[in-house]
Amino acid sequence: IFLNVFDVHVNRSPISGTITGLFYQKGKFGNAMSAGSSDANEQNVVTVQGDGQTVIFKQIAGLLARRIVFNPRTGDRLERGQRVGLIKFGSRVDVLLDENVDIQVKVGDRVAGGSSILGELRAGQSRAEGAR
Repeated sequence: IFLNVFDVHVNRSPISGTITGLFYQKGKFGNAMSAGSSDANEQNVVTVQGDGQTVIFKQIAGLLARRIVFNPRTGDRLERGQRVGLIKFGSRVDVLLDENVDIQVKVGDRVAGGSSILGELRAGQSRAEGAR
């Protein structure tokens, strides 16, 4: 999810669950739209587990966006759509979903935090609601 300077920069939890991993990685401040920025740029990597699924999301700094804010801590309980942080002046958020999720968006789609459904668990899974 690419954020430009005109977008809302608030980041929200994609699922309800508990933070089981939180890792801050120092790195570069390259263009967040480049393919390598997901690995090379400064970022905060958050793992959330809940209702039989795991979601990892990365707050990735960019060329102008050099300030990542994330307030929750490992062990904290998050609700789906809860505000958890922001990346000042735009950048990128990667959301990594379990393989049992049917992706509901495609490259180039515009999404709105807290209301756009990114994916839904396949039928027969432990949770019926989608990750937002």
